[in-house]
Amino acid sequence: MKKLVSTLGMAEELWLRYRKNGIGGSDAGAVCGLNPYRSAMAVYLDKTTQETEQTDNEAMRQGREFEDYVARRFMEAAGKKVRRANAIFCNEQYPFMIADADRMVVGENAGLECKTASPYLADHWKDGKIPAHYELQCHHYMAVTGAECWYIAVLIYGREFKWCRIERDEEMIRYLTEVEKDFWENHVQKKILPDPDGSKIADSVIAEYYRQSVPESIPLTGFDEKLQRRQELLAVIERMDTEKKQIEQELKLYLGEAELAENEHYRVSWKTVSSNRLDEKRLKEEQPEIYEKYRKETMSRRFLIKAA
Repeated sequence: MKKLVSTLGMAEELWLRYRKNGIGGSDAGAVCGLNPYRSAMAVYLDKTTQETEQTDNEAMRQGREFEDYVARRFMEAAGKKVRRANAIFCNEQYPFMIADADRMVVGENAGLECKTASPYLADHWKDGKIPAHYELQCHHYMAVTGAECWYIAVLIYGREFKWCRIERDEEMIRYLTEVEKDFWENHVQKKILPDPDGSKIADSVIAEYYRQSVPESIPLTGFDEKLQRRQELLAVIERMDTEKKQIEQELKLYLGEAELAENEHYRVSWKTVSSNRLDEKRLKEEQPEIYEKYRKETMSRRFLIKAA
């Protein structure tokens, strides 16, 4: 383990720039395709652009705010002492593997990862289970630091607190190192986008990466088989969508004017709701100056496929 830089008192902007120099623990699951909230494409974009704007939301803020609480609860429950690492570390053999751990365990060659979770995700932690991308995050930290084990503690809001010890798995670490090495050397360093995975996140990354089109036409080669498969899938999806709508229509006829029907397995509702919508056409005709003042132009690329 090599100390890359001290983070004590470091400005967030500089911290974000250092994180661009390698693959961190929170990137590991995405690079392996096991993070449901982030894709390998998103990691690639983060590492290859100069932008350092931190994506933030209420859940992420609460996670940061509760980190100290989770660490204190872990010390109480496990009877151990932890301290802040206040540093970004890197693997000496593979310096692109970096770690900014939540806590290190005093007196042990181990660390602690602090998590918070919605009660709706409690099942993901049931019976000793750990979400796959979090387990990979802990093994990434072990790969970087050489730790013998890693602890993970989670606060499930309003329900319970849990912690467990993850033993070092050399086979998993070898696999993780190979995947991260391939990603760093063959994608980040060569500036080659990783393959898409069909997720909405990948859609947004591609749209961000190729924002504008140019008036150019290129030959379409090597895609006939995949486009044929796409046509087949469209036909299947259309049939399934029709069947789904038919079932919904039958349920609506069964409900009639009732807004709710339920049994021990399902709950079906069909309630009257109201919403307010701006009549843009009328506003443009009757108040053109106001319409122009508040009109906001957006730009996107429209994707179309037509079979010959």
